[in-house]
Amino acid sequence: MWRGTSAVAITAALDPGGRPHNAARREGAMEMVVVEQPARAPSAVSKPMLEEPPPRWAVVVLAVVVVVPFLALMATVPVAWGWGLSWLDLAIGLVAYLVAGFGVTAGFHRYFTHGAFKAVRWLRVTLAVAGSLALEGAIIQWVADHRRHHAYADREGDPHSPWRYGATVTGLAKGLLFAQCGWLFQRESTNRARFAPDLLADRDIRTVDRLFLPLAAVSVLAPPVIGGLLTWSWHGALTAFFWASLVRIALLHHVTWSINSICHVYGQRPFATRTDDHAANFWPLAIISFGESWHNSHHADPTCARHGVLPGQLDSSARFIWLLEKAGWVFDVRWPQPQRFEARRATK
Repeated sequence: MWRGTSAVAITAALDPGGRPHNAARREGAMEMVVVEQPARAPSAVSKPMLEEPPPRWAVVVLAVVVVVPFLALMATVPVAWGWGLSWLDLAIGLVAYLVAGFGVTAGFHRYFTHGAFKAVRWLRVTLAVAGSLALEGAIIQWVADHRRHHAYADREGDPHSPWRYGATVTGLAKGLLFAQCGWLFQRESTNRARFAPDLLADRDIRTVDRLFLPLAAVSVLAPPVIGGLLTWSWHGALTAFFWASLVRIALLHHVTWSINSICHVYGQRPFATRTDDHAANFWPLAIISFGESWHNSHHADPTCARHGVLPGQLDSSARFIWLLEKAGWVFDVRWPQPQRFEARRATK
């Protein structure tokens, strides 16, 4: 059951102690979640948190996109036993997983949501397209949902907190399922004008947002086309479709959603976050989530480009951003500042 809390606007950016943004800024605390956004008129704060519910056809499409790949993932073991997994299927699936995965983690999340760095225009568009290939939703809605999550983490208003049904065993079990994927089927939409006005004002990003369905089709159909052409057989196309499309999509979906669920219940919390924010570091997901499972570190300093800030914490998304910086395609990267994280060390 949710505990009563007051609404906190996305631009408030409270620090772990709950102080307003202006006080936090003087002491080097958490930066704003909204990136490169001009000052909003006072009336903007009054915008509702939710928009009109999405049309029923959109929910049906979402159900197909979520359920079918998941069923394919569940069928992996018996199918692999009698059918096999070729090196070509593995290569196509791995490339597709990396492209879409980094598109979500470095692009949708660290760049578009939190402004952890700045990018040249062509790379900005490329990251938006790559993230769309993950089939986790159109970019502007994805960003709006995630900014809302940070504004109300594990409180009323969080779109996917696993704590919404209470801290009992039954409540957490229900909450984990809800946070994993159940929240996607609720007929409510985060208000994009309130939480992502900067992206709505960007013509390039609006174009990519409108092209989500064609990009989703490319993500699903490109692997079987490549597999069929390289093997010159329908069998090659079919196995590539199963492994590099369905299984790859399902795996990336559930790894991403595990950050919403598992990483808000289990793991270490070395850094202080806001009251009621249960974000935790969960190391088993670090590699396949591209460093996103260092979630406590991320919630302690959301605009930081590296989430794995402690020794031994692998963060391939941060390495990817580093390579882009070395190439001169990104700049003003917000790398970790040791003093900032030391100031956030959780008290025993």
